[in-house]
Amino acid sequence: MTPIKDRILFVTGANRGIGKALVQALLDHGAKKIYASARDIKKIPDFKDPRVVRVALDINDTAQLEAAAKLAYDTQILINNAGVLSNVTPLTGPFADLERDMKTNYFGTVAAMRAFLPVLEKNKNAAIANVCSIASFVNFPFIGGYCASKAALFSITQGARMELTAKGIAVHTINPGPIDTDMARDIHMEKTSPEETAKAIIKGLEAGEPDIFPDAGGRGMFEVWSKNYRDLEASVAASMDPAKAA
Repeated sequence: MTPIKDRILFVTGANRGIGKALVQALLDHGAKKIYASARDIKKIPDFKDPRVVRVALDINDTAQLEAAAKLAYDTQILINNAGVLSNVTPLTGPFADLERDMKTNYFGTVAAMRAFLPVLEKNKNAAIANVCSIASFVNFPFIGGYCASKAALFSITQGARMELTAKGIAVHTINPGPIDTDMARDIHMEKTSPEETAKAIIKGLEAGEPDIFPDAGGRGMFEVWSKNYRDLEASVAASMDPAKAA
């Protein structure tokens, strides 16, 4: 279990979407303090609550990560939500976009975990929750680089869970399906609101779920994958076939 009430949390990518909704939901659930971070501190909303500490943080910047971990020395729960998405295919899109997805979503998140690990080791009942994606389980070619980066993040989070169990640090993956955020505005699928998603994430954390699927779309796709992963692959392929979609 990863309780929220009276706990101190650090949330990356808190300026919009799931991150912004998470900060508000955590406040509503009685968090003691929340460090809300984003690359541009001016874009972090004013939550009108003294429990929120805004932090400028680019998870690709080693110096900023070190400064954030020093500032937030009392963090008990790290929620790695910051990420990017390039709407390109891996075979024809700009290679720099693929590198950007992997640099931020995978390497940047791993760097954040490494920076905060000494902090979490010192604090009781600590936890890490990484926002992966249902795309960790199936590659949508039109955002193929993003999917690959999230698959890598899911894998490294599994490894961290095994490694940190002995240290008493809980490790969760969070695997949303299509969520109604700016990042997903070009994905034309039925979407769940960030607010509903945030509440479901907290419910999963408090229930101690290792892998959290916070929305109906993501849960449905994972159920298909669990029975036969190729069925989910076929479903995605069919959705991209103009002849079958007509």
